[in-house]
Amino acid sequence: MLKNISLIIIVLLLVTSCKNTNSKQDLAINNTQDPELKSSIQRGKTVYSDFCVSCHMPNGKGVPKAFPPLAKSDFLKNNQEKSIHAIKYGLTGKITVNGITYNSAMVPLGLSDSEIADVMNYINNAWGNNISNIVTTEKVSKIQR
Repeated sequence: MLKNISLIIIVLLLVTSCKNTNSKQDLAINNTQDPELKSSIQRGKTVYSDFCVSCHMPNGKGVPKAFPPLAKSDFLKNNQEKSIHAIKYGLTGKITVNGITYNSAMVPLGLSDSEIADVMNYINNAWGNNISNIVTTEKVSKIQR
């Protein structure tokens, strides 16, 4: 009986924390003035929820020692083309994010160039990231293996 009550409490805490995170993510979208970027961010949020959330988590903080954070990520900020490349073609090998080395694999997600642009715009403007360069489909299409 005590085990069941503990499990219910844990589930409720997880659900509650996810709801709070989503409202914080929406702040970046609502503060965006450019209607094209705002629309791209909204579409990117859906792509993120469908393809990225299981590894990088709803709050963008990743999984310690397994999947790097996207929230306030120095790697993302300083390596936009590598980040696009990782989404488009996957990523293996060591990378350092916010001073921590990760050595896991990210498989190619099979996204279109426009979906990649949208999810990059979402990630660039969520969880404390403020990367002002809009990622376009044209920019993504120029990223080659």
